[in-house]
Amino acid sequence: MTALALTTFRFDPQTCIPQAQPKFKSAVTPESSALDVMTDLAVIKAETIAPEITLPEAEKVMINRGVRALFVTSNFPCIDGLVTVADILGEKPMKLVNERHLKFQNLTVLDVMTDLSNLDVVDYDEVKNATVASLIATFAKLKCTHILVVQAAKIQGPARIRGVISQTQLERQLSSKATSW
Repeated sequence: MTALALTTFRFDPQTCIPQAQPKFKSAVTPESSALDVMTDLAVIKAETIAPEITLPEAEKVMINRGVRALFVTSNFPCIDGLVTVADILGEKPMKLVNERHLKFQNLTVLDVMTDLSNLDVVDYDEVKNATVASLIATFAKLKCTHILVVQAAKIQGPARIRGVISQTQLERQLSSKATSW
């Protein structure tokens, strides 16, 4: 049997590629499962960045990827820390600019990121049984913008970061109005 060649054609000018769209996150209530607002890294690829990337470049990466936080990694898949849009555009860079007499463009992710050892985490098994109300209380207690969810070590492998819960995403899903905690 002789195989027939596929039909080919040429692109039109201005042909674009489709951008991946995050799964629509539905509205939640305080009684909803905490898993309803968690970004599950077993399902969605973790967004990463190298520590030596400059802050303007990191901001562009966040905009292009549609995220407000990136895992910082110098030896993938191991994580060094987390950098958020607040780290890049907040007070921390301006303080460093003044202290070090540098230009903003010369600061790197390493300068403003939060080291992994300084991040508060919650256990995945506890999140599975928690409600959105519990997450609201946790954000209020920690005064942070992101909470990492860790899945404990199992026979299949070591402990790992299983998910991320974003305060902004939680607020969007909870209501169209900003929630004051």
